[in-house]
Amino acid sequence: MSDFDRYYRVLGLKPGASLEAVNQAYRQLAFQWHPDRLPKDDLTLQAEAQEKLKALNQARDQLRSRPLHRQAQTDRDADRKADRSYADRRQARAYYHQPPRPEPSQTQSSSQAAPPRSSAKQPSNFASWQQPSPRPASASRRATTDLSGTDWQGADLREKDFSGRNLSQANLSHANLSDAFLHKVNLSNANLASANLFRANLLQADLRHANLQGANLIGADLSGADLSGADLRGAKVGFAERIMVKFTGAILTGMIMPDGSIHT
Repeated sequence: MSDFDRYYRVLGLKPGASLEAVNQAYRQLAFQWHPDRLPKDDLTLQAEAQEKLKALNQARDQLRSRPLHRQAQTDRDADRKADRSYADRRQARAYYHQPPRPEPSQTQSSSQAAPPRSSAKQPSNFASWQQPSPRPASASRRATTDLSGTDWQGADLREKDFSGRNLSQANLSHANLSDAFLHKVNLSNANLASANLFRANLLQADLRHANLQGANLIGADLSGADLSGADLRGAKVGFAERIMVKFTGAILTGMIMPDGSIHT
């Protein structure tokens, strides 16, 4: 076995995995083995964690320096630089090619002749949430707040901020919501099967009767959340006997536990 193959195995990856996979595996394992998350009085476990982190750091650094990963990173940096350059040129062209402003009389006559804008409500999908239409602030806020029933199956929503929004009955199965901010979000009856909620902030979230089967909840904060009737069968909540999800003050009545039992 080559050194690089061994580094991949330290991170739990198959040889030749992408740089993105290397970084993701490192973050998850480093979070799992961080000494601050382990009992301070267990010196054996603390020492094991230190050695594990040392091996993880070495594996990540060596794989990042591998030629194929280094070239991939160089290509991505070049692509981002090209995108910024293209955007700057477009902005400059837009500035220098603006049409001349009409005289006051022309403005008045054109405004009188202009037909009224349509007030038809735009569909509240992901694109309109990212780039709101030029409607009044109150109407725009209502549209972007109510995202109930939205279909974001398999969407990449990591680090997004959905705090306070209504996502009831939304389809978020297989979606990536790692490090997402979901404070006080309404996810009642939502489908979150096999979703990645790694380190997601779900403080005081409404998850009543939500489908969380097979979801990754490791590192998630569910303090004060309402999980009554939620289905967590097969969900990842820790390793072995160690629970790595924060349930402080959460309502768990009637919740189906990962092992299939019902919380009473």
